[in-house]
Amino acid sequence: MLASQIDLVEFMPDHLKGALALSQQAQWPHRIEDWAMGLALSKGVAAVHQGRVLGTAMATLYGEDVATINMVIVDETMRGLGIGKSLMDFALNAASGRECRLVATQDGLPLYEKLGFRETHRIVQHQGHVSSIQPSEGVEWADTLDLTECLSLDRTACGMDRGSLLGYLAEHGRLAVIRRDGSIVGFGAIRNFGRGEVAGPVVAENAIDAKMLLSFLFAGKDGRFLRVDTSEQTGLAPWLTELGLSHVGGGIAMVRDAKPRDHTTAQTLAPQTFALASQALG
Repeated sequence: MLASQIDLVEFMPDHLKGALALSQQAQWPHRIEDWAMGLALSKGVAAVHQGRVLGTAMATLYGEDVATINMVIVDETMRGLGIGKSLMDFALNAASGRECRLVATQDGLPLYEKLGFRETHRIVQHQGHVSSIQPSEGVEWADTLDLTECLSLDRTACGMDRGSLLGYLAEHGRLAVIRRDGSIVGFGAIRNFGRGEVAGPVVAENAIDAKMLLSFLFAGKDGRFLRVDTSEQTGLAPWLTELGLSHVGGGIAMVRDAKPRDHTTAQTLAPQTFALASQALG
């Protein structure tokens, strides 16, 4: 097959089944519902030949400043035709001058480096089953009025305006918060994903609060398959392993066209991202 015979088209709901087949081929855990979530939050492209989906890529736009590039996948029998490069070009164009972030596999690293991405840190993935955990005191389930404060904390922690993402999680998952002196100082989310549930994002001022949030989210989940994606520098990995969530890989966090951040504000307010919503969504 020639590359000229492959059409790049807007990713539509009709392409979800084909995208799911690609992820199953690559042994990704995604359900069709997980693909649908990505599509609901993103601009996507599909590489198609005679109705068959051969590749996908998405750009999730967070405000006017940042985008994550994700769900980049090519049918293993079609690699070497330049499909991946074409998909990435579309996603980067959709990002339209924003800082672009992604989490790369080792296989994808050469392409992303050629496109101007540089490594910033490493992501570690933990998953498995936890033993019985009691809910942490000082943590409670959020209500709809808490979303604005959670958005403010999240924006300071990660430098992205993820209103669409947190709104989606509030509707399709659950948010928990730590409240002190009448203000929210940390939050975490949990939702169905893949083989079970994923916890994240988790935003807090310190690792103690992050562990409190995760313990609360994990409470009552005995026997349920759980996943957490965190960065190496959070220091949560040993604790997650002790809980029964094994380290099963991860990825390489990368950035292109990085925007300057107000580090003074970040240090004063101190919220940090301790767990990702997903490797795709940051």
